[in-house]
Amino acid sequence: MAKKKSKDDKELKTKVKKLRAKVKALKSDLATSAPAPIKTKAVTVSPLAPEAFPAMPQIAGVEFASAAAGVKYAGRTDVMLAKVAPGSSIAGVFTTSSTRAACVLDCQEKLKIRVPQGAGAAIIVNSGNANAFTGKLGQKAVDLVTEGVAKALDLPASRVFSSSTGVIGEPLPYEKIILAIDTLAERLSPAGIEDAARAIMTTDTYPKGACATVQGEGGEIKIAGIAKGSGMIAPNMATMLVYIFTDAKITPARLQRMLSRQVEDTFNAITVDSDTSTSDALIVAATGQSEAAEISDLRSQVAKDFEAGLRAVMMDLAHQVVKDGEGATKFVEIRVTRAASAEDAHKVAMAVANSPLVKTAIAGEDANWGRVVAAIGKSGAKADRDKLTISFGHMVLAEKGWRVPDYSEEKASAYMKNPELVIGVDLGLGRASKSVWTCDLTHRYIDINADYRS
Repeated sequence: MAKKKSKDDKELKTKVKKLRAKVKALKSDLATSAPAPIKTKAVTVSPLAPEAFPAMPQIAGVEFASAAAGVKYAGRTDVMLAKVAPGSSIAGVFTTSSTRAACVLDCQEKLKIRVPQGAGAAIIVNSGNANAFTGKLGQKAVDLVTEGVAKALDLPASRVFSSSTGVIGEPLPYEKIILAIDTLAERLSPAGIEDAARAIMTTDTYPKGACATVQGEGGEIKIAGIAKGSGMIAPNMATMLVYIFTDAKITPARLQRMLSRQVEDTFNAITVDSDTSTSDALIVAATGQSEAAEISDLRSQVAKDFEAGLRAVMMDLAHQVVKDGEGATKFVEIRVTRAASAEDAHKVAMAVANSPLVKTAIAGEDANWGRVVAAIGKSGAKADRDKLTISFGHMVLAEKGWRVPDYSEEKASAYMKNPELVIGVDLGLGRASKSVWTCDLTHRYIDINADYRS
């Protein structure tokens, strides 16, 4: 018996020794692959920011929490968790980038899975690291984080959606997020949405929120959304993370249809720098806990009102993203009218909105409408010099192939001092129109992006 006990003790010591070796190796890997959190730099809030975060309605069936996990930044929250009630409908739209991050690919696959009866859901988001272009380790990180949340909240792992935003190409220190999950679970509260909005910020200068209330049949339907986005903002689907919550009763299919319809003229109609991210995600969760009747007919007035409310929240958040564009001092609408086709209207709008020459002229408050002409010409859309009209605000500056006879440089320059501008392009060729929103390009954009990783 003594011999057997001695043998067992020896085997146990061997196992412990091997385990300690694995732990030591893991710590070594973390030390080389996950740099220590850096101190947060002082941030100047965008001059276009709203006065305050809006007073948001609490959405029945949704709870939020945030924590500081030290993914990249020291001394600030960088992980948020949203828990959604059983029976909720989830819809989503994601980046079309061919180098999509592991979390995006995971979310897309999970939305295809048949939902277990009565299952709840959760969304976990980290800032500071995009977990993009990280090979097989990226998917491993997603799996471990979502499985950790599933276990803590007693959910199927297939109903835990994750997002990551920040630096591309660095392994996600997932163990830091996993260690924060229990704290997040303990902090869940229906009133935590503003803190959640702050936790997902990277180069953002302020948290973004928007809300709406719609009258349904038998009660009100509430909608509340948060977003992050400041740089690397361009359509398909625009570079940002957006999470919208509602207590509406609606099937996932109907919710998805509404969401997909409204993306084109909201999040796909903004640009800061023409660069599309690897990590874009827009997820909408409907808890079904409103007293209003289910939205079962998309042709009904209630359905139309709800979709209009959803669109309003999406548009508000999209505009806030542009107003917080890295280094932005001007919020600009490019309004294209009378294009030969919808495709041409879009081409012209985006060509003007993305032109560095147009954007720097706006930053310098220079009414250089000639740069708009050049952008139209390079767009690839059908255009006719002698039918083209260009306006800044209500002032027509050029038409019929030449600047207008009463053109006033003084008035045009005075208009350019406004914080919000409208540049109008009337092509005079058809009925199609398109509006997109952009910002100016200042030296601050270069300062932010020149040392983003440090």
